[in-house]
Amino acid sequence: MADEKDKPRSGEEYGTDDTDISASPRVSVSPRPPISPSPRLPVSPSLYGVMAEFDNPSHLVAAARRTYEAGYRRINGYSPYPIEELWEAIGFHRTGLPIIVLIGGIIGGLGGFLMQYYLSVFDYPLNVGGKPFNSWPAFVPITFEMTILCAALAAVFGMLALNKLPQPYHPVFNAPNFKLATRDHFFLVIEADDPRYEHDDVVEFLKSLEPKEVTDVEV
Repeated sequence: MADEKDKPRSGEEYGTDDTDISASPRVSVSPRPPISPSPRLPVSPSLYGVMAEFDNPSHLVAAARRTYEAGYRRINGYSPYPIEELWEAIGFHRTGLPIIVLIGGIIGGLGGFLMQYYLSVFDYPLNVGGKPFNSWPAFVPITFEMTILCAALAAVFGMLALNKLPQPYHPVFNAPNFKLATRDHFFLVIEADDPRYEHDDVVEFLKSLEPKEVTDVEV
């Protein structure tokens, strides 16, 4: 007598399986989409930045250096008087004013010379003692004066433009104690449009600099 295990199972002798696949259909499971990092929250349009208040220039300069080393670039310092180390600490190493003055001087010099050349050669030529119409040595004084004049005007207006002046209103004026910036207090601001700006992180960072006070600056 053959054992039960020796008996062929139904369909095995034909090379088929009698399991009804259709009876239990396989459910296709789509892969879960990757979790994307949470997007950076937009900066509130009513917030200009965060301001830290200090009571002496040494603390302000040290705080500005640490802020720049931390990677912040949209920063600014305010003091009752000029501090030479401050503009270096906030990373302000170059200005476009010299090139503006140079361009203004070149334009003034060329304009003064060409004006005289046009008048003497084309518009109203005069034969004075047989001298050529283009008597350029006589053009030097006016050319020089026009160079100086236009360079000076370029310096004045270039300075105003680079400093965004005149500016009767600025958001830092909304800070409660900013009026002391003209007396005996010093301020450091990290602006909200800084690429690394995250409000809570900025507040904690400025508090770590041991200021007298940290406040939000509204627009």
